[in-house]
Amino acid sequence: MSQAATFVYVSNADSREISVLLLDPAKNDLLLVQTVPVTGQVMPLAVSPDKKFLYAALRSQPYSVASFAIDATSGKLTPIGVNPLPDSMAYVATDRSGKFLFAASYGGHKASVSTIGADGVAQAASQVLPTGQNAHAVLVAPDNRHVFITNLGSDVVMQLRFDAATGSLSPAGVPTFNQRPKAGPRHLVMHPNGRIVYLLNELDASVDVLAYHDASGTLSPVQTLSTLPAGFDGKPWAADIHLTPDGRFLYTSERTSSTLATFAVDASTGRLAVRAHTPTEKQPRGFNIDPSGRYLVAVGQVSHAVTLYAIDAGTGALHPLKNYTLGQNPNWVEIISFP
Repeated sequence: MSQAATFVYVSNADSREISVLLLDPAKNDLLLVQTVPVTGQVMPLAVSPDKKFLYAALRSQPYSVASFAIDATSGKLTPIGVNPLPDSMAYVATDRSGKFLFAASYGGHKASVSTIGADGVAQAASQVLPTGQNAHAVLVAPDNRHVFITNLGSDVVMQLRFDAATGSLSPAGVPTFNQRPKAGPRHLVMHPNGRIVYLLNELDASVDVLAYHDASGTLSPVQTLSTLPAGFDGKPWAADIHLTPDGRFLYTSERTSSTLATFAVDASTGRLAVRAHTPTEKQPRGFNIDPSGRYLVAVGQVSHAVTLYAIDAGTGALHPLKNYTLGQNPNWVEIISFP
C-alpha cells in the first residue's frame, strides 16, 4: 500500500497564481510541484469533500470562480472551468455533499450559492442574498442543514437554514447571533465533536467559544479570550483560525504583530487555554494544518513567503522547520492528503 501524499495549495493574489507544493514528512520539507497561472487576483480557496476539485475565487474584475481538477498522484491542478460570481468574494466553501458552493462578499455585503456540476465545475450563482455589513466567512454544519455567515461590520453571525435538495439558504428561526459591538466577527471553525464553534474576531483579535445547537441551528456564548501576545501595541487585526484534526489544539493568526496564537482545547467543555504566541511570516492572512495534525503551514502577505512548522503532539507548540519564498501576496492555504 502506497504512503499517503500530502499537497499544499497557496493562492498568490498579486502574482495571480496558485502554488502547489508537496509536503514531505520524511524530510520535513516542502517541494514546489506546480505554479498555476490564473486570470485574476486569486484569494480564497476551497476543496471539494471528495478531494477531487479545488475552487478559487478571483477578486479582481471580472469577479469569478475558477474550478480545477486535482490529480491524486501528483497533486497537480488542471483548469476545468471559470464562471462569474456576483461580487468580489472573501470566502468560498462547499456544502457537505460537494454539490454547492457558497461565497461571501466583504465589499458587496452579500452571499451567494452556486451549483457544482457533475463535472466538478462551479456554475454562476443560483441564489444571491443580502447580508449585513462585510460578509466574511461561511461555515456549514456537519448535518448540511445549517449555515453560518459572519458579518464583520454588523457584528453578527447570520444563522441560516440550507435546503440541500434545492441549494437554497433561508433565515433560521433565530436569524442572527449578535456579537459584541466592534468585535468584527471574521472566520469560524467547528470542533470535530460537532458541538462547539470557535469564532475569530478581526477588530479586537478575540476568539469566542460558542455552543452549537444542532436542532435549532443556533449559537450561544461560552467563553471569550484574547489572541494578542503580551505587550501588544497597535491596532488588532486578526485573520485566520484552524484546529488540529483531533480537536486538541486551536491556532489563530494576527497580522499587526505577525504572530500565531496557540490554545489548548478542553476535551469535555471545548473551552480554551492560552499556550503560546509564535512569531511568523509578515502579515499572516492565511495558514492551515495538515490532515495528520503534525504540520502547520503559514504564509505572509508582505514577506511573500511560507513557513512550515512541526506541531508538538503533546503541547501544541510550533517548531519552525523551513521557510520558502513564494509568489506575491500569498494569502490562503489549503492542505489535502491522498489516499
